[in-house]
Amino acid sequence: MTVDHIIPTMLGGSDDASNLCLACWECNAIKQSRISGLDASTGEHVALYRPDQDRWADHFGWPDDGRVIVGTTASGRATVALLRLNRPVLVKARERWVMAGWHPPENG
Repeated sequence: MTVDHIIPTMLGGSDDASNLCLACWECNAIKQSRISGLDASTGEHVALYRPDQDRWADHFGWPDDGRVIVGTTASGRATVALLRLNRPVLVKARERWVMAGWHPPENG
């Protein structure tokens, strides 16, 4: 895991703990300094999910067996698409977590 700035410093974000979250290295590298992404359903650019302000379960879901993340709002869809949250390696990891009984989490 790496420390990610929710609002990148180059866009005025601070180094305060309230602006930091953990992200996998690849998600952090993909996100770079972006704070918005394209919602394919509406064709609009929308704000990405904000872990400091948003509730995960309001923007994402685990349909079927919990292997893939589905965005349930414009922000959720844009975040899933931009960060490529259903990359094959992540889907495979979730598949193993499901088999072990660790996933999907009960609270989101």
